[in-house]
Amino acid sequence: MSLWSRFANVFRSRVNDDIDAELQSHFDEAKIHGRDPLETSCAFGSRLRAREAVRDAIVAPWLESLIADAVFGMRQILKHKTASAAAVLSLALGIGACVAAFRLIDALFLRPLPVAHPERLYALTFKSLSEGKIDTYEQFDYPSFRQLRASVKDQADLMAMSIVNRVDLTFGSDDDMEQAWRQYVSGWMFSEFGLKPALGRLLNASDDLTPGISPYAVISYDYWSRRFAKDPGVIGRRFRIGNDFFEIIGVAPEGFTGTDPGTFTDIFLPNMMNVSNIFRAWNGYRVFAIPAPGTSLDEIRERLNAALHSYREEAVKSWPPERLQKEKDFFVAAPVSVEPAASGRSGAQGGYRRPLTIFAVLVGMVLLIACVNVANLMTARAAGRSREMALRVSIGAGRARLVQLVLMESALIAIAASGLGVAFSWWAAPSVVAKLNPPEQAVRLSLPIDWRVLIFALALTFGVAILFGLAPALRASSVKPASALKGGYDPHGRRRLMNGLIAAQVAFCSFVLFVAGLFIATFTRMASQPTGFSTARLLTLESISRTDLSPDLWYQATQKLRSLPGVESAALAQYALMSFNAQTNYVWANGHIPDGTWSHSTWFLGVSPGWFGTMKLEMLQGRDFRWDDEYPKVAIVNEKFAQRYFGRENPVGRSFETVSNGGFAASPGRNGRITVRIVNVVRDARYEDMRLPIPATAYVPFRALDSRSGRGYRATFLVRTKTPDPMSLASMLRREIPAIEPEIRVVNIVTQEELVRSQMIRERLLAALSLFFAAVALILAAVGLYGVLNYIVLERRRELGIRVALGARARNIVWRVTAEMCSMLIVGAAVGLALGAASERYVEGMLYEVKATEPEILAAPAFAILAAALLAALPPVLHALRLDPSTLLRAE
Repeated sequence: MSLWSRFANVFRSRVNDDIDAELQSHFDEAKIHGRDPLETSCAFGSRLRAREAVRDAIVAPWLESLIADAVFGMRQILKHKTASAAAVLSLALGIGACVAAFRLIDALFLRPLPVAHPERLYALTFKSLSEGKIDTYEQFDYPSFRQLRASVKDQADLMAMSIVNRVDLTFGSDDDMEQAWRQYVSGWMFSEFGLKPALGRLLNASDDLTPGISPYAVISYDYWSRRFAKDPGVIGRRFRIGNDFFEIIGVAPEGFTGTDPGTFTDIFLPNMMNVSNIFRAWNGYRVFAIPAPGTSLDEIRERLNAALHSYREEAVKSWPPERLQKEKDFFVAAPVSVEPAASGRSGAQGGYRRPLTIFAVLVGMVLLIACVNVANLMTARAAGRSREMALRVSIGAGRARLVQLVLMESALIAIAASGLGVAFSWWAAPSVVAKLNPPEQAVRLSLPIDWRVLIFALALTFGVAILFGLAPALRASSVKPASALKGGYDPHGRRRLMNGLIAAQVAFCSFVLFVAGLFIATFTRMASQPTGFSTARLLTLESISRTDLSPDLWYQATQKLRSLPGVESAALAQYALMSFNAQTNYVWANGHIPDGTWSHSTWFLGVSPGWFGTMKLEMLQGRDFRWDDEYPKVAIVNEKFAQRYFGRENPVGRSFETVSNGGFAASPGRNGRITVRIVNVVRDARYEDMRLPIPATAYVPFRALDSRSGRGYRATFLVRTKTPDPMSLASMLRREIPAIEPEIRVVNIVTQEELVRSQMIRERLLAALSLFFAAVALILAAVGLYGVLNYIVLERRRELGIRVALGARARNIVWRVTAEMCSMLIVGAAVGLALGAASERYVEGMLYEVKATEPEILAAPAFAILAAALLAALPPVLHALRLDPSTLLRAE
């Protein structure tokens, strides 16, 4: 009989009837031939054994036993509804969190790009020495890309993709300004990736030959759907970015949103339209390589190294002499690495690799706690089924059959938990993504629940079922029939297994609580750091102009803003503090010479008169800027600047020198320096990062003599409102600023509080997630402790009743019940804290002024575990103390 027929017969309800009919036909045939029925019966043998032999031949016995065990297991689950529901819910939370973590990690790191042969895609990186640290970089300038591409033109094709950034654009007037994510790409990218247009045509190599002559754009399918509702008339539409017009020529295929996981690119432009950024000073391109079939990566790497070495030997000649020689030498000699990039490359991958790893570890620990919890529950239940198991062994059931029986029940619980867990992950993964970044820098990931997620969920379900079900199954299958049927048992053996599981559970819980304490303390201490300025009722309005607007017009707009209703004060700056923008420069002052390192550079910010008052940044001595002050004539410095360059001396009235056109790209020779006079000292204020010490800062007038400052096109208005909710004036201010000055338009409005909070997105996310999972771990641990203690009381109630009858005191009963548990708590907590302390070096880069050896960090998990244990022990202990000896002994 075929295998399929044997499978099908398992589910046929008339198989037994057919077998009985077949056997009866043989007896009827013997009777017809005149044989005696008793003689026929003796010759045929046992009808039951013959029936079973025939059934084993026409059905799949192992499948039939699995189905029978599944039915029996379902009955057991329904029989113990409360305990089963607790097991399913606790496992569902752990499985759902693990699936959610996998969806995030898969979308950001594992899922291949939807291109032809993603396994052949590689990214170029190099190492650089800065501040004595070696870091890996993946951004090149365009001239170096050209030289690298030419060096391997016969072995591989190289493509340059710019960093994806958000730009202001309009399909109509300035009143209809909107924002989209733009990326400059090599024109041959789409053909190399084997992509076909969903509409129109894609960019090609001829669109990326000459700077500025191919104003074409390809939009993504996602942007076409969101912005244009899949309107086929989008081909030929024109839009403007700044002063440049572009024409949409095609729509990229569905599913392709660029090469940067974590960002959905809306618009693809040819690199040759990025005219201002194809020079040596702008390192904004990732370089991807597709080797030709049969080409050795080692040969490609050697050619790339030779080309880059030659290029950098020329590049370092323009570096300032203050840069350390060892940094120059390392930069020239640093080799190119060719790394697999099947899933693309992005800043989000580097920024969230460690947080997502920690998130995965936390959810894995929670799942382990849930598994141990359910394992204890199943062990207790198996102990209560010892007589049933003894009877099964007595009638011929083997140990493998008993293991299968218990594991089937565990599998049903795991399957139910997995279904709920996948449903939970459907909500959890997008919820975590929404918290990864503020709205203006939101991370976007494609998070479908596809075959990859389902396979992971199935593998996790199988692993979980084995993890929490195997120990109870082995325990139940090792029953000794003679002893069990007489009522004998080994209570200490049962409790040893359960106590060991409790120790493991407490260790996992202590580890989660310890790590959660580190991240909560990090966020708390970072959030409590003073910024030096007031964020209350403060709006930042990032604005741009169509032309290089004079500072006078910017100043006039600022002064008119102050007269608007609801406005307390207004000022102007190059950009807002804590907005991820910064400018640094070399400074010579009071005999101090720059050493060329970033940590000793000075930070600069151009501001208008009244900016310090609007920011509520306290002035210590001297005067504010005047409307006619110009940079580089005067500057106001902070306390850190004054202390670094002048020590205890009063810097007001003193001068310092800096580079005329700013930035590290300048070449500060003696003729290139400018002299700036200090007119005031202000309190220290945070500039760009909450994690770093407050830098030495020089505030200079927004009005600059240097025409290369670039301040005429973009600036940020700072408006402190009279109303508690500053965003209530956002719409009015967005309308009024273009009315005041038609050349200016507002592109982004955000509160200063939100900018400060955006600096701590990672810390807030880790603190919130770790706090949530720590609470879940603590609850699961408490439930597990309660279950074991309750089981111990029920198992030992006769012994405890006798002790009470003989005059045992309450404290003796309490000690008898909890002694083993206390030792397991101590062992588990010690192991968990040791694991937590050992893990500090893996997470220290994400901590802020927190050490694992701090007493409060070590004490918090211990006290939390102790409190949970006391609450869990209270009901079983009270039950033990209320035992009635006469009732128990009479029942015995």
